[in-house]
Amino acid sequence: MGPTLPPRGRGQIGVRTQIPAEYGGGVNTLRTAHTSALTAAELRAARALLDEAFDGDFSDQDWDHGLGGVHALVHDGTGTLLAHGSVVQRRILHNGRSLRVGYVEAVAVRPDLQRRGLGGQVMGALEQVIDGAYAFGALSASSEGEGLYLARGWAEWKGTVGALGPQGPVPLPDEDPPLLWGADLDPSYELFFDWRDGDIL
Repeated sequence: MGPTLPPRGRGQIGVRTQIPAEYGGGVNTLRTAHTSALTAAELRAARALLDEAFDGDFSDQDWDHGLGGVHALVHDGTGTLLAHGSVVQRRILHNGRSLRVGYVEAVAVRPDLQRRGLGGQVMGALEQVIDGAYAFGALSASSEGEGLYLARGWAEWKGTVGALGPQGPVPLPDEDPPLLWGADLDPSYELFFDWRDGDIL
């Protein structure tokens, strides 16, 4: 039997939830908290986990993209960080509307504990935040992580994407399409993401 996911719907931020450790016994703790509520030590632990999980291919800009929103963190009984993800606010222009979107960033599980349900626990918490606070969710998936998101109900955007750059709209024909959560959008209209340093998606 797989891990129990948090209920869908509006949730509380800054809550700790005990969850059974599927492997090895004991109890893990799932915490959701805004960046401002995390200590410097917690942020260092999250960054170290991401560096390890991405084998050093996680830049300072990637880290910056994951800050300023709500984090989901899974710790074991000793307080060691096992998994992390965050959701931050972005603006997406679609069919003449500027939509407030929850963009998922910095999802990682400690390499020796991957494929044991921890990523699903993190995503369940972030999806709950998205359902309660945003028009829909979006993320850019790696080839390794795409299966997790698709299995949870995220869907690939079938239209084109662009960005609203400093000089105006910029088409992004070479970008892989984002995955969306809870979106009911017309793919005949382009998705224009807000501009940022580093990877746009």
